[in-house]
Amino acid sequence: MPPGFQETAHLAQLDSPEGFVGLPHNLEVEQALLGAILVNNDAANRVSFLTADHFFDPLHQRIYATAMRLIERGQLAIPATLKTYLEADAGLKEVGGPQYLARLAAAGTSLLHAEEYGRTIYDLSLRRQLILIGEETVENATNGDTENPAIHQIEHVEQKLFNLAESGQAEEGFKPFSRSLSVAIENIEAAHKREGKLTGVSTGMRAMDDLLGGLHRSDLIILAGRPSMGKTALATNIAFNAARRWQRSKVEGEDPSKGGGAVVGFFSLEMSAEQLASRMLSEQAEIPSEKLRRGDMTSDQFRALVRASQEIEDIPLFIDDTPALSIAGVMSRARRLKRQHNLGMVVIDYLQLARPSGQSRSENRVQEVSEITRGLKALAKTLDVPVLALSQLSRSVEQREDKRPQLADLRESGSIEQDADVVMFVYRDEYYHERKQPEMGTPAHQEWLERGERIRGVAEVIIGKQRHGPTGVARLHFAKETTKFGDLAEMDHLPDRTF
Repeated sequence: MPPGFQETAHLAQLDSPEGFVGLPHNLEVEQALLGAILVNNDAANRVSFLTADHFFDPLHQRIYATAMRLIERGQLAIPATLKTYLEADAGLKEVGGPQYLARLAAAGTSLLHAEEYGRTIYDLSLRRQLILIGEETVENATNGDTENPAIHQIEHVEQKLFNLAESGQAEEGFKPFSRSLSVAIENIEAAHKREGKLTGVSTGMRAMDDLLGGLHRSDLIILAGRPSMGKTALATNIAFNAARRWQRSKVEGEDPSKGGGAVVGFFSLEMSAEQLASRMLSEQAEIPSEKLRRGDMTSDQFRALVRASQEIEDIPLFIDDTPALSIAGVMSRARRLKRQHNLGMVVIDYLQLARPSGQSRSENRVQEVSEITRGLKALAKTLDVPVLALSQLSRSVEQREDKRPQLADLRESGSIEQDADVVMFVYRDEYYHERKQPEMGTPAHQEWLERGERIRGVAEVIIGKQRHGPTGVARLHFAKETTKFGDLAEMDHLPDRTF
């Protein structure tokens, strides 16, 4: 390298942001890599994971950005062509003008070493960002801002650190088709060997699994319904079934990850953890939940309750009942559960009760819901787990004669439908039928009674959208007293009704 070359480059550092001088950097490596690109533009392909911001020196950032723009347009990026775009650059003038570009090319590293130099620049950039996150953390923690409590600061820092870590993993770029094909074959083979032919987490209900093939990793699944339809009950049933299946596989000495079960993280933004636990006890002991609340049980029922509690106490189901949790908080806690207990599925009850990640709420509720659904989809992809999020429906359902929900009924944002891989609705005709009782003693009343018998305990899960398969309806049994969903005894085929 020519004598004094690095010192000359330091002059370009004069317009560096204040506080950057003591941060980790290596100007010689930056110069050598830029020189390699100017000598042989193929070197740029070997460092495609770099962006201009990864360079420490502002002038080097501008040189790299200009060179990459030319290369992307199919033009030659050499000192002579860059001169046209940079000769008026004040930073370049301070270090000798266009001659600096020629000296970069003369000092460039070989094509073979370009990627190694790029990795060094990338690593130093991450170190600088770590330091800046640390400084921001200290400043915020020492600031007595009552509107930014410590727990929100922790979530904010963890989100920044996670984004920083993810930016390092995202540099892999294209994957060979052979590798993707191999993973797909493994998943199909596992489904072929698995009971029920599932490729995802089992819901525990045959009709739903037949339509969905289980809940797939990296999918955002929306479960929507009007009040009293049983969407929370269905979600707790699915979560419990997945966790119990995981536990049983483990006890039987099988690989739990291949048995259709999952370790479940349940974010209950509406009900307390104790209320959810009581629901699950009611379902498993088959004792009406209202009797559990009052303690009104026979001796046999109490023994059944004890047996049920002993059977389910060790299932890997974790409940977080923090109210008004931000989407950043959900992501932070889910990542922690993934590290600690190998989380395999996330449930959120319900989407509209979550807060966006920002410190202040937006006046535009549509934008808030859009941010939440994008965050949940990112969570599903990042952790490679299915995320089941419950959602409300608009009141327009109640104005129709046929009250079966449709995609247009999703409340507040089209982004719910757009971001979701699966959208399903829970519907119970029995609920509406009970509220239409005709006058007793009339023929209409007799017809009402007969129809009530036919639809008693029948629930429909309407698959309104599915990226990986068909839409349709799964008919389930619903025990209203214990809020438990299960298979209909007579169901040997899928319904004909499709959407």
